[in-house]
Amino acid sequence: MGNNQVVAGIDIGGTNTVFGFVDREGNILAEDRIKTTHYDDIELYVAALYEKIMKTFEKVPEGYELIGFGIGAPMGNINKGTIEYPAGLPWKGIFPLADLFRRYTSLPVLVTNDANAAAVGEMIYGGAKEMKNFVVITLGTGLGSGFVIDGKLVYGHDGFAGELGHTAIRPGPSNRECGCGRKGCLETYVSATGLKRTLLKIMADSIEPSELRKYSFDELDAELIHQAAKRGDTLAKRAFEHTGQMLGFKLADVVAHTNPEAIFLFGGLALAKELIFEPAKAFMEENLLHIYKGKVKLLPSQLSTQNAAVLGASSLIWTLKET
Repeated sequence: MGNNQVVAGIDIGGTNTVFGFVDREGNILAEDRIKTTHYDDIELYVAALYEKIMKTFEKVPEGYELIGFGIGAPMGNINKGTIEYPAGLPWKGIFPLADLFRRYTSLPVLVTNDANAAAVGEMIYGGAKEMKNFVVITLGTGLGSGFVIDGKLVYGHDGFAGELGHTAIRPGPSNRECGCGRKGCLETYVSATGLKRTLLKIMADSIEPSELRKYSFDELDAELIHQAAKRGDTLAKRAFEHTGQMLGFKLADVVAHTNPEAIFLFGGLALAKELIFEPAKAFMEENLLHIYKGKVKLLPSQLSTQNAAVLGASSLIWTLKET
């Protein structure tokens, strides 16, 4: 099964929506994108996206059958096929995304949270192929997470289980504001945006020189901080260490809740490798309950970062076919 079949994997991001046609082995046979931000109306967005997807399908080699649409999106709910109150998208409220897609197709359409999609992708195509218990943490603009327990992705009662990014690392009214409307959420510290906020705080509290002091808030990004840290910039390295420590501290809780074999870090921030992995691993081990110490692997995702979200979204349909 699957030799001449493809799935359309769709990753809806705040700026771009990226999609590709993926076979069972994880090869992307054709891909393209549209600008999410160009569409104020979700119905027009779905119409334009479907049209572009079907146009791109013409580039897939002949003989392949399209068997479904897997969609990863912020606040995607697999139970209902909805996106609900997404902070980073141009539309507000609750949208029946799968139903809007079904106006154009009778094929299966599955929608889930983008981080859950990455976790399924890790299981189908990546480093978790032989694992039944693992967690994937996605470190991008925010922090997403997907939990697999006993071989099944945990969705929970409403379809929103595993929102690690919106658990508090620092409760209290004086802490960092989050896009969710609360304060002190983990993703305000551990994410590309969180790293930048941490660096600016470190720079404000210190008079040490740094090559990053010349940048304005808008110019600074995680990649600039990463490159400066690799060149030995003390404040950039300190920002990574602080970020990794906060992540490791929280991962010790994750281990107590789910007892995973491994935790995979995925996304732009994970590309900083030892800058983030070393403090995260050290702080996790330091804070683990004794029975877990030395047993949990902290690993980089084995999906290619460039295409991982598309692979993850497509894998929803393959798991549907195989159950």
